[in-house]
Amino acid sequence: MPPPASPRGKGADIATRVMFPRFLPLALTLLALVAGVPARAMVPDGGLLTLPPVLPAIPTSAEAPVALLVDLGSGQVLHARRPDARFMPASVTKVMTLYLAFELIEQRHLDPAQVFTMSPGIARDWRRVGSTMFLEAGEQVRVDDLLLGIANVSANDGAAVLAEGQAGSVAAWTALMNQTALGLGMTGSHFASPNGWPDEGRTFTTASDLVALARAMITWHPDKFGYYIGRAGFDYKGIAQINHDPMIGRVPGADGIKTGFTNEAGFTYLGTARRNGQRLVLVLAGVPNGRLRARAARAYVEWGFSAFERRQLFAPGAVVGEARVQGGDAREVALKAAGRLAINLPKGSNSPLSATIRYEGPLRAPIAAGQQVAVLEVTAEGVAPARIPLYAAEAVGTAGPLDRIVNAALGLFS
Repeated sequence: MPPPASPRGKGADIATRVMFPRFLPLALTLLALVAGVPARAMVPDGGLLTLPPVLPAIPTSAEAPVALLVDLGSGQVLHARRPDARFMPASVTKVMTLYLAFELIEQRHLDPAQVFTMSPGIARDWRRVGSTMFLEAGEQVRVDDLLLGIANVSANDGAAVLAEGQAGSVAAWTALMNQTALGLGMTGSHFASPNGWPDEGRTFTTASDLVALARAMITWHPDKFGYYIGRAGFDYKGIAQINHDPMIGRVPGADGIKTGFTNEAGFTYLGTARRNGQRLVLVLAGVPNGRLRARAARAYVEWGFSAFERRQLFAPGAVVGEARVQGGDAREVALKAAGRLAINLPKGSNSPLSATIRYEGPLRAPIAAGQQVAVLEVTAEGVAPARIPLYAAEAVGTAGPLDRIVNAALGLFS
């Protein structure tokens, strides 16, 4: 299933009790507010950070016209350059095709063991066009092999065979891609093909949208992500091809995701790397050449891992605060994060932290345990905010007649 959207909407400010960790070494002020999620705050291009000269330098705007580096766990933007500018993604389009396939497998509408046939029409349009699995008209191929080919050798023919085989036509598949993208909040994207082949700009996306797509894939389909994504290459029908990802095998912890290139789009990249429990996601677009893309990707990721120190705010599983509930068998619900609560700060920084719990409220019952209901926004001077999803620590049922009487009486004194 797609990840839930961040809570949005308007409401009155509500005072909410917050649990403070005793071990926290920095000044941390928490205030719970009912509010819509605020606009994105970015570290301006050029940076506000003064870093030691031994750290990798951030590529210039000429080298990487569009760039976005995000800590996936906290949602904190470490660097942003034109994150909402639209660009043609080229073969990075195939990440949406892969994500849609993973969703359909999860929903039991697609099976990796299924066999699809390359139809005469798909063969006419896509046989040996660009990156390929060397499929022939009438050839039968398993979905499992199609996904491996799409993910690791950017098979244009494989993406088209998958699209027609599952949805009945390429057009029907791209309609599903766009529907899925909207469900993920990718409002700056549109897909007109399953593989990103040049189409006069009908397929476009943004760096922010690609980070949302990467987050959904890694969060909701970790097993499929680990199995299909980031292999060194793919051998099909005795034809061995390599994965051209610039970080796999070169950057410690790199998983890759997808490269892209067309004359229209230039060189694009969506990649990720994980070290010591921290995962960074990187988007590059409009890079002039492949060698520069490789250098820029490695420089950004090394900078992201080395220029900051992570400050843990709460122990894993700790209750961060409580949110008011309306119409429930409880008047409040405890809030927790899914994992560690941490923020990235420039090394050596002693900046005080400020944290705000934001949600649309009061929340309305029923609420399921584990349901995302709020966001913890942590800010510090000189860096972009961390926005960390918060989840209900327990279920809250709908109020019965007695609960409503008690809640009404308590409301008179609150």
